[in-house]
Amino acid sequence: MAEKGYWLAQVDVSDPEGYKEYVAANAAPFRAYGARFLARGGKTQVLEGKARSRVVVIEFKDFETALACYNSPEYAKAIALRQGRSVADVIIVEGYGGPQPTD
Repeated sequence: MAEKGYWLAQVDVSDPEGYKEYVAANAAPFRAYGARFLARGGKTQVLEGKARSRVVVIEFKDFETALACYNSPEYAKAIALRQGRSVADVIIVEGYGGPQPTD
């Protein structure tokens, strides 16, 4: 069974009103690819290293779907709306289904 895929995004928004257009535009591709928000700009505390002001974690059924969503023409339109209104770091990572410390 394939492991889930995740978007890990850190964003600094410079134009909050304009950024709302990006949020509205990303809804359609996120629905189409089965995205599920696990964290969406909530409270954070940086314990090590650096972080941007907004942290988002989005779950997909697998890594390939997460990548396909990011590379889709629909999401490209959303990215265009985000650019110039924010600075983002976006990483796609495959989930882990191996042994855990409690095992």
